[in-house]
Amino acid sequence: MALPKLFGLVGYPVKHSLSPLMHHAAFKALNIDAEYKLFEVRLEELNNFLKDLNKSNISGLNITVPYKEKVLDFVELGPDSLFLKQVRAVNTIVRRDGKWEGFNTDIFGFQKHLEEQIDPELKRAAILGAGGASRAVVYVLADSKAQSIDIFDIDKEKVKNVVAMVKSLFPEFAISGVNSIDELGIRTKDLLVNCTPVGMKETDLCLVKEEMLHKDLFVYDLIYNPAKTKLLAQAEKKWAKISNGLGMLLYQGVLAFTYFTGVEPPIKVMEEALKEGVKNL
Repeated sequence: MALPKLFGLVGYPVKHSLSPLMHHAAFKALNIDAEYKLFEVRLEELNNFLKDLNKSNISGLNITVPYKEKVLDFVELGPDSLFLKQVRAVNTIVRRDGKWEGFNTDIFGFQKHLEEQIDPELKRAAILGAGGASRAVVYVLADSKAQSIDIFDIDKEKVKNVVAMVKSLFPEFAISGVNSIDELGIRTKDLLVNCTPVGMKETDLCLVKEEMLHKDLFVYDLIYNPAKTKLLAQAEKKWAKISNGLGMLLYQGVLAFTYFTGVEPPIKVMEEALKEGVKNL
């Protein structure tokens, strides 16, 4: 008897993830014999985990914080290989013909969800964080003809790399790294996106001072658990429009599911599963 196909999410931490809910709902709806698991892998364990993948029955994985850049050396990049080498962030890997191919579904996920809420064209954006998810966000904004981006991360090298990535793809685009959150100029911005994991823990402090936020700002936090981070709660108090990253999770998951299985999933089924999951947080 054949084992169910196995998929999952790799990162640290991942116990909070709602991804299994939406994938299992889609497997059930399409009568696909498959399972989606969470693999909480510490940094020092990552290389061995990846090396052992070929001995496992895992067919595909999503990659999350903090490994979206680290898996690049492990995979062969898919059809958009040149593009992904420039973006340098992979969040989905699939075993095909004995090799692992890498893809980025975050770009599609963020773009689809953002455009349901605002038109990013000519918007002035401030970005917190310069990791793998940030690369997808910044790419979408530049590609959507935002007016400008200022980006901050405590890791200055990461910021330089993101700026260089954007300049290589969009030479004329106005993007700058800054040395502090104050220098982001949030009071003058139209859009603020948190791409850091700060806000996932109840003990996390809010990165942004409340007085920086204003009613004409759209604040998007990639975190979806908790559903309303301290940043979003503060922004709401200032009458700013807010969104968490649940929609991005949904849409990137829809595309990842297609890569995993070769079939398009029922989006509404996945969305309802996520909404039910949020109720139980």
